Amino acid sequence: MKVLRVLLSSLALLLVTFGAFGAERQVPSSRAEVQLSYAPLVEKAAPAVVNVYARRMVTQGSRSPFADDPFFSRFFGDQGPRVREQNSLGSGVIVRASGVIVTNNHVIAGGNEFTVVLADKREFAAEVLLQDEQTDLAILQIDGEGEIFPTLAFHDSDDAQVGDLVLAIGNPFGVGQTVTSGIISALARNKVGVSDYQFFIQTDAAINPGNSGGALITMNGDLIGVNTAIFSRSGGSNGIGFAIPANMVRLVVESALSDGKVERPWFGANGQMVTADLASTLGLKRPTGVLLTQLHPKGPADKAGLARGDVVLKIDGHDVDNIQALRYRVATQKVGSKAEVTYLRDGKTRTAKVKLAVPPNDPPADETELTGRQPLEGAVVVNLSPAYNDEHGLDTMLSGVAVKAIARRSAADRLGLRAGDIVSSVNGEEVVSVSQLEAIMEEGAARWSLTILRGNRELHVDVRG
Repeated sequence: MKVLRVLLSSLALLLVTFGAFGAERQVPSSRAEVQLSYAPLVEKAAPAVVNVYARRMVTQGSRSPFADDPFFSRFFGDQGPRVREQNSLGSGVIVRASGVIVTNNHVIAGGNEFTVVLADKREFAAEVLLQDEQTDLAILQIDGEGEIFPTLAFHDSDDAQVGDLVLAIGNPFGVGQTVTSGIISALARNKVGVSDYQFFIQTDAAINPGNSGGALITMNGDLIGVNTAIFSRSGGSNGIGFAIPANMVRLVVESALSDGKVERPWFGANGQMVTADLASTLGLKRPTGVLLTQLHPKGPADKAGLARGDVVLKIDGHDVDNIQALRYRVATQKVGSKAEVTYLRDGKTRTAKVKLAVPPNDPPADETELTGRQPLEGAVVVNLSPAYNDEHGLDTMLSGVAVKAIARRSAADRLGLRAGDIVSSVNGEEVVSVSQLEAIMEEGAARWSLTILRGNRELHVDVRG
């Protein structure tokens, strides 16, 4: 009878472990359950996890002024810059049987040639279908000449709960395919800083360099996240690893296979996290939600009737506690879909249907190279717009004029201006458009006072005319 009870309890755990991930969760209740193995799960999932090698050519040193002199070359040889090969290693996951692979963008960034090595040691040349810096994801394609490759299916990452068992599969330090186990330690982590869409699954399954792009899988062998970063002072695992949720990964894969471009829905509003002090003022029992501070005129949120001062509490039933969570909930939906937004206004909870659209290219870029005797000579500038900002990883609500490129040895180059800088004001006048900036600079001045925004910094530069 005792043996029968042990067998029955073991069978129950197996059903929970290898059945639907959404089944009732339970902890082991006997020694027999504790001694169960992940081996069948690994055998199913591991063939779909691959190694990704990126090869790039790096130029070192600068060209000597005597490089072309026949006299000096007799004594010192070639004085030109040296080019050497540099390789990077990461992991990837096959998500389509035709050989479509997802990995991290930082694994292949700057690469010229890419090689994918399967779990069975076969090697394939890979082609890049899409690179998306904002999510730190890249999609590759290998050609198996009609072969059906093993794959991992996407799991709904919104189903994940803290405490769920997960396995991480990848190639840490290049030692070969490795499997580590752990739990989901936290959800919606957003202070990791490895992508613009900061909304990560945190796990204590050991993740090390080389694991980037590898799989985080559920107990039914489905992909719940793509491992992307670790928190470490030593470079090794400290039990704090992060994975991009599968719902975001699925969106990027579908974009790569449709038109090769990620079209991200746009909400058309900005806001701030509700603090304890704000919560008390707004009549909330606890700090939650995003207080809308800025809406784009005729943007999706504005058209749906939302207004400055509203507090967005939920999107499609999911809690929204900060602006990163709001951006993630919007980004994982399709363009043209309607998001149900639950918000607080005047102490009352309301709902609105926000039809998500692509960020508009309004105003048009009006790309212009500034010329003449002035400190911005040689700078190529463009108007900021929601579309331009989204493409370049900027806040879509920013307006004004950005520097797109700098001509070498120009006045703007000598000034230290960089591509990506935003010209905020000139001689105390706010810059709102390319045409206005061009007119200001053509007027001339005995002294120029420029305010430049660079990332989170505000730079003040004074230049003589």
